[in-house]
Amino acid sequence: MSVVGIGLRAQKGGAVVVGVCVEASEPRVLLSTFLQTCTDGDRLSFEPYRVAAAMARGPQGGVSAEAAAAVAEGRGRQSELAAKNLQDILHRLQEARHKPAVAALLVNRAGWITDLLEYSLAWRDHVPVAEGLAVRDALRFGISRCGVELAELDEKSLPDRAARTLRISSAEIDARLKALGTTTGRPWRKEQKLTCLSAWVVAAGRR
Repeated sequence: MSVVGIGLRAQKGGAVVVGVCVEASEPRVLLSTFLQTCTDGDRLSFEPYRVAAAMARGPQGGVSAEAAAAVAEGRGRQSELAAKNLQDILHRLQEARHKPAVAALLVNRAGWITDLLEYSLAWRDHVPVAEGLAVRDALRFGISRCGVELAELDEKSLPDRAARTLRISSAEIDARLKALGTTTGRPWRKEQKLTCLSAWVVAAGRR
């Protein structure tokens, strides 16, 4: 079995997922897909913080018990769906004789936010941020449930880290990523390229 890195980039409703193996120092994309953390028609699993923001506030304008319960339920559904759908992806890879070795989860510098519900209710602009961070936590849960090693990679510093790890220039990396997109089909936008690069970096590190 070849060793595979699984890159994941969270967004509202799920995550971009790209699987990469490295053979003879060359990356190969094994899959490019979208992992859902919600079900159609279920707003609570799709946007729990948006649902909570529309609810009545508690005493002194704080978080109500109903809003907290709604978010907890929605996030629980997200976590279970993340685990189930990630397991399905891992099975697909294993059936093709590829061994998922490590999951590369792209992160940013929002780790200082400790209470997503209070944060999201403070200003309307914060709600989308909270939704994305909740999905990221659901992915962490799913990765742990599936028993795959987790590596968190800072998205902003990823290009510099990739150049050091892969020992090739940033220009060469960009050219390789563009070429890899021709083998996967659409979409192959910035999100897929970053996710692919994260998977490539961790796969190269496990060879």
